[in-house]
Amino acid sequence: MKRWAYRIGLALAVLFLLLTVINASWLAPAPRGAVKLIAHRGAHQLYDHHGLERDTCTATRIEVPVHDFQENTVAGLLQAQRLGAQMIEVDIAPTADGQIALFHDWTLDCRTDGQGPVRAATMAQLKALDATYGYSADGGKTFPFRGQGKGLIPTLAEAVAALPERPLIYNFKSKDAGEADLLAKALKAAGRDPEKVGDAFYGAAGPVARIRQLYPAAWSFSKESATACTIDYLKTGWFTVVPESCRNGTIIVPQNYQWAFAGWPNRLIQRMEGVGARVIVVAPHGKDRDQGLTLPEQLGDVPDSFRGYIWVEDIHTIGPALRPAYNKRNPREEAELARQLAARRKAQE
Repeated sequence: MKRWAYRIGLALAVLFLLLTVINASWLAPAPRGAVKLIAHRGAHQLYDHHGLERDTCTATRIEVPVHDFQENTVAGLLQAQRLGAQMIEVDIAPTADGQIALFHDWTLDCRTDGQGPVRAATMAQLKALDATYGYSADGGKTFPFRGQGKGLIPTLAEAVAALPERPLIYNFKSKDAGEADLLAKALKAAGRDPEKVGDAFYGAAGPVARIRQLYPAAWSFSKESATACTIDYLKTGWFTVVPESCRNGTIIVPQNYQWAFAGWPNRLIQRMEGVGARVIVVAPHGKDRDQGLTLPEQLGDVPDSFRGYIWVEDIHTIGPALRPAYNKRNPREEAELARQLAARRKAQE
């Protein structure tokens, strides 16, 4: 009995050693290129995620502003580019007159001085609204941006004209596959070739499946496909098996679970490149957390050799923290940001 126990123990030890060696990151070739930042919604106002529900108005939960840039606006996109974002995520919404606007919410009531569904409004009606009407950092006592947002909701054409060479990631908010056709039509009208520029698409399975038919060479993924690749690799990666769900797909690596991904980071990147997949690092997974990085010290938890994508919630902070040459803040702005980061750290405890 002891002999069999010894043999089993030895076999397990050898297997563990073998799996450790074949998944060793340091034995894999160093990834090429540089790490790439994805700025979620461009430069924008962060908000408190605690207790969020489906219909919670996030505009009334923003942090005390340390800059004046707003999500999904041309100014916010350009600022994200200036701060070092290699890609910028935007939310798209078809309008009643067949155009594509950049806007996150399903309704106008939270952020603007308008009411009703975004898709029921024409582009001219959206342009007439105060897009920053509802933003408040003190629960609705004061509104620091009210009166400053008229005309800020951009058309897709305005956004791509402002960033002709900077890749965008278009987020489908709807499950309607027909919105992929509307987006493709708008891109063509704007003279934008997403495959040439390097644009990407993500959202619900329906529109993503359709956009893949329209732009087969473009990066596209749904929540379901990225989840499948991530979970499947966690199951099989330690045995050097890259699941079929990862082919031309996307794998999501939360910072607090990097240890669970076989070959992290170099070997994993090598395997994903071999099947045409991209790797995105996101913030630590947990309740009431942002999906993207919000604190400069979080960059220290990303291996130096990582050359994939990092999802960033606060490009105003993370961009200059990664590449100091992009830091254009003056001493007053630095002090304000330091106070805000201290409050953010406390809220995340």
